[in-house]
This record gives sequence, structure tokens and C-alpha cells, in this order.
Amino acid sequence: MKFALTILGVNAATPAFGRFPTSQVLQVHNQFFLLDCGEGAQMRMSDFDIPRHKIQQIFISHLHGDHVFGLPGLLFSFDLNGRQLPLDIYSPAGLRDMVLAQLRPGTSLSFPLRFHEVDTIHPSLVFENEIVRVEAVPLKHGIPTVGYIFREKPRPLNIRSEKIEEYRLTIPQIKAAKAGEPVLLENGELLENQELTLPPTPLRSYAFLTDTLADDSVIPFIKGVNLLYFDTTFCEDHAENAAFTMHSTARQAAEIAKKAGVGQLICGHYSSRYRELDVFLEEAGEVFEKVVLGEEGESYQIV
Repeated sequence: MKFALTILGVNAATPAFGRFPTSQVLQVHNQFFLLDCGEGAQMRMSDFDIPRHKIQQIFISHLHGDHVFGLPGLLFSFDLNGRQLPLDIYSPAGLRDMVLAQLRPGTSLSFPLRFHEVDTIHPSLVFENEIVRVEAVPLKHGIPTVGYIFREKPRPLNIRSEKIEEYRLTIPQIKAAKAGEPVLLENGELLENQELTLPPTPLRSYAFLTDTLADDSVIPFIKGVNLLYFDTTFCEDHAENAAFTMHSTARQAAEIAKKAGVGQLICGHYSSRYRELDVFLEEAGEVFEKVVLGEEGESYQIV
């Protein structure tokens, strides 16, 4: 089952050097989740073959324009394409009024649009279904902002295919084995579960923390996540700008990643001051080895 991140936009504030403002799609199994929706997000979905009609949940970190200005256009496109499925949008307070003002006057969408206000003061569970849990954690930025952590839910045991043929297991018996139960054969033989199954694949996780000061208070929430996208708006040559605008440097992000023991750090949310991005990789890499540049169109998979 796939667990993969595709970056649609990786720049901060404004488009520059062919880079778009913040937006990402996370695929968990056969479900697609949109994280932030900066200007041009739906164009990038087309560029990178993202099936936008499969998006049923959108998670917005905060209401700065570079993270939400792509949303009205996406909603209009859904409507023009005759979407029927409900769309749920999770965000700090205020997004509903902002979006509805763009949709007026007299707009009636072809699909139910549901807004969910996220607590920006306390950590909370904001979404859960059969495959994933999504937690929101407060971040330190100029306006109320949250990061989102996606955690895969436990999966059934893996059945050993050779045992299906050996014992001619039926569908109900296979389901019982995958649920952890012993299996009773027609001849009365009882098969212990461990003979029929293998442990499930380790659970996977992703943390999206952008537009924030580097603050150790987030570390307990992202401890050990497989993949971390963290604000690297500046490098240390603009550390004062980072502090003033409540952003982070590549070095600071790497320090957070190291303390949290994450599997891999992705740099992103680059300031338009930087045409070339290797400097982010070099600076973060001095502190934390498992770091990569966030690049638009790239797919970062957790296997």
C-alpha cells in the first residue's frame, strides 16, 4: 500500500524561479489528502498527474495568502466538473468567510462543502478514518497556525501465500487468520495463527510543519516520524529575518529533526531571496544527515 508525498509548490510568499507557493498531496493507500492550497495548486496537480477528483479532505495550516489563494479556483473547477462528493476543509478559524466571499454572489456548488475549525492552541485529533489519523499541533507564527501529522493506522496481518495453497484455505479462514485468529480446518486440525501469517508492515507517518519558528515544543509530537517537512524559509545568512517573520532556517530545522529522531527531513518553503537551493541542503546536512531538498513534482515515498 502506497504512502507517498508529492510536492506541488515549495516556495514562500510569492512564486519565483519557477517555484509555486505551498501545496502538497499526500497519498495514503488509495486516498489523497491536500495540504495547503497556494496559488496554482490545481495547475500543478495537472502537471504531476494528481487525480484531484479523489481529494476528499483538505488541510490548511493557516490563512496567509500563499497557503490558501489556490482554493477558490480549485473549488470552481470541482463545480464545473460536476463533483458530487462532499469536500471537507480543516483550518484555523476564518477560512469559511474568506472562501465564501470569493464564491459569491449567487454561487451554488454542485457538492457539499464542509468547513471544520481546528484548535490552534491545543493539540487535537482533527480527522480519522479506517486508514489514517490526522493530528493538528500548534505552531509559532505571526497568525494562528497548525502543523498536521498523518499516522497510518494498524493493518491486518499478512497471510503467507504458500499456506493458502497448502491448506486450501477458504476466504473466511483467510480473513480469520489476518485478524489474528487460529484457523480450524475441516479435518479438525487447529492451525496456530503464527504458522499462517507474517507481521504487518511497520506503520508509517508524515509531519507537515511549515511557517513556524523552530521551537522544541513540537518535538514530542513528531518524535520518530518517518518523514518531516519543516519550514526552511531562510539559511543562517538571514537568521534575523527568520526570527522577525517567525520562520526557521535550514540549520534550525535540522536541529529539530535531529532532536526528534525523524527518519528523513525535507526542506521547503524557500524565500525568493534564493535562486539556487543547494545552500539549504548543505546547511541542514551539517546537522542532520538524512535530509533532502523539497522539489516540486518529486514523490517522496515511505515503504
